[in-house]
Amino acid sequence: MEYDTITAISTPMGEGAIAIVRLSGSEAVSIADSIYKGKIKLQDAESHTIHYGKLIEPKTEEAVEEVMVSVMRGPRTFTREDVVEINCHGGIVSVNRVLQLVLNHGARLAEPGEFTKRAFLNGRIDLSQAEAVMDLIRAKTDRAMNVALNQMEGRLSKLVGKLRQTLLETIAHVEVNIDYPEYDAEEMTHALLNEKLGFVKGEVEKILITAQQGKILREGLSTAIIGRPNVGKSSLMNALVHENKAIVTEIAGTTRDVIEEYVNVRGVPLRLVDTAGIRETEDIVERIGVEKSRKVLKESDLILLVINSNEPLSAEDENLFEAVKGLDVIVIVNKTDLKPNIDMNRVKELAGSHPVITTSLLHEEGVDRLEEGIAQLFFQGGIEAQDITYVSNSRHIALLQQTIRHIDEALNGIEMSLPIDMVQIDITRAWEILGEIVGDTVSESLIDQLFSQFCLGK
Repeated sequence: MEYDTITAISTPMGEGAIAIVRLSGSEAVSIADSIYKGKIKLQDAESHTIHYGKLIEPKTEEAVEEVMVSVMRGPRTFTREDVVEINCHGGIVSVNRVLQLVLNHGARLAEPGEFTKRAFLNGRIDLSQAEAVMDLIRAKTDRAMNVALNQMEGRLSKLVGKLRQTLLETIAHVEVNIDYPEYDAEEMTHALLNEKLGFVKGEVEKILITAQQGKILREGLSTAIIGRPNVGKSSLMNALVHENKAIVTEIAGTTRDVIEEYVNVRGVPLRLVDTAGIRETEDIVERIGVEKSRKVLKESDLILLVINSNEPLSAEDENLFEAVKGLDVIVIVNKTDLKPNIDMNRVKELAGSHPVITTSLLHEEGVDRLEEGIAQLFFQGGIEAQDITYVSNSRHIALLQQTIRHIDEALNGIEMSLPIDMVQIDITRAWEILGEIVGDTVSESLIDQLFSQFCLGK
């Protein structure tokens, strides 16, 4: 495919040692060469080499920047086009001057994700691998990064490809039986169809088993810390973050608003939300914070309910237990360094099957048990074996679930002894849906929408 030459800043904006302006396209080398002055012309440079020189304004011969320029010729590049990367000083002014110079001499500013989009359109990667690029950039833990790396290497793509091939062979077999009955081909019976579809369904279900864990690794767990004022919610946040993010005092109602922070707990990314203490109050500002807390409660994947072991259970505590019924909750009985005045039997009765963990956050006791409890709740203590294919993308999960539905429709048709050509309609649809994961049967509008979510320069 032929495209115009695009350019963008590929490093974060701000002060730093180095910034990179990337070009990709058939004119990438010639555009860079027109503004570069060094020992050799970039047009004559061998592929995958880097060269020291200066960027100049051709009309005035004025030096613009001191640079190192990498020349990489297609197809052995990320986009399979000629790629040039200009390494300059990492200041806001310097990198913008370089970008403007490149734009003034024939390149077009890239759209968000356009480099990766070209890699996909030119067959360098498939759609699931392209989406993994953004997952890799956004990964907040080592585990999330490993999942993205496996997807970038094509682990999910290969598995989906095998399943699509099985369905395609089944469809072809049905077609031969219908259109060319005179050929001596094995008859595609209902029993044989049932076996093939059962295999594909089983493999898809295996992938979906990892979906919850994969999605958590990709997006993080929205985790709300709730409780009455002054039970230790802010102390808990500080203990998990390992930094004094929230104000801690003996005065009830110190936290007036919702405080958010990402934290890595045993490889599980938590979007930790410290809420205002939930209670009835006449203070207008605190009341707004309490309302926000109630809203956060409804939107959270995990609730950390903190109560004070130094005080008897109050009606407010019991109301909070009622409010979190049916949710994933860990009950934290804090301040165990003080004289216990709480009825632990009643706490366990209210908690039901939910874990109850005792802590003294003042002395940093019990935090390890809490972290282990979170890992146990969502990962049974840890991630599964490294060779498992994790599916973490919501789009992929939805498509796999649709695949299961169409295979079930086909299996129901077989059970009802429907003609094989009618059953084939659902098999073909399942094959098409799996193709949407890797981009073989995806619409142009969806491709544009997916790549628009990428950062500029990627």
